[in-house]
Amino acid sequence: MRALFLIPGEGSLQLQAFAAVAAVAERLDARVQVVCPPAAVPIWALHPQVERALAFPFTGATLADWANLLGSVREPDFQLCINRARGRQVDLMLAMSHIPTRVASGGFSATATVSEPSDLWGAQAWQAFLRPIGIDLDAGAFRLTLPAADLEAAAAELPAGDGPLLLLASAGGAADWPAARWQELPDLIRSRLPSLRSAPAGEGGIRQLAARIGAADVVLASDPLASELALMLGIPLVALGRPPQTLPERDGVQGLGTPGQLQQLRSGDVLTALGLG
Repeated sequence: MRALFLIPGEGSLQLQAFAAVAAVAERLDARVQVVCPPAAVPIWALHPQVERALAFPFTGATLADWANLLGSVREPDFQLCINRARGRQVDLMLAMSHIPTRVASGGFSATATVSEPSDLWGAQAWQAFLRPIGIDLDAGAFRLTLPAADLEAAAAELPAGDGPLLLLASAGGAADWPAARWQELPDLIRSRLPSLRSAPAGEGGIRQLAARIGAADVVLASDPLASELALMLGIPLVALGRPPQTLPERDGVQGLGTPGQLQQLRSGDVLTALGLG
């Protein structure tokens, strides 16, 4: 069968859908296509079970955009659509698509309507959209597999040595943990653990970021994209500014600091979270 996912939202929201897409592909033996914002198309190239990612400007789309999307989704014979977009335009488009099973949280085009849970972390919240088609989701068990060549290239770029590697993924901006604290942290850790290696997440595309995270031993991140990648790669994570309910309950994963108040977070608190306090 063929399945279509409509997923608006920025990069971390796209990554939170990876486990659900994998579950549909595996349990239903489905060929999956994803409709996402243009900036998110490279993200879906990481998912081995996505046949195609279609760029669509959910914010500010014109009638011509919707007509073009209708043409794109009517050409393949989709049997299932899981829709996270809302609005009259998307309902009209899906109603004319002739896709027989359409799951959404609302709208007149839905053949099955679900209630989005507010007490589950983002990836597991997709369970509500899979339950009507008979799929149970264990998002915490999903692991993203990266090409060995990408991991080897990332490891070659990172500091050499035998000690553990800490990857620092700062979101930047006024709401982030202060830059001076990010800069002093490696030296503070080395005073307790001399063999520590550390490196910033660096620049480049999503593929390079994923490989650097996959080559790390632990990630300290305020960047939501880096946090989601660490979760899917099974790398220990301290996520700054993430409440506990937005993270899976798993050893090696914890949130630290209040969103919007990271300026108040002390270096000692971070060291303690990393097990070095």
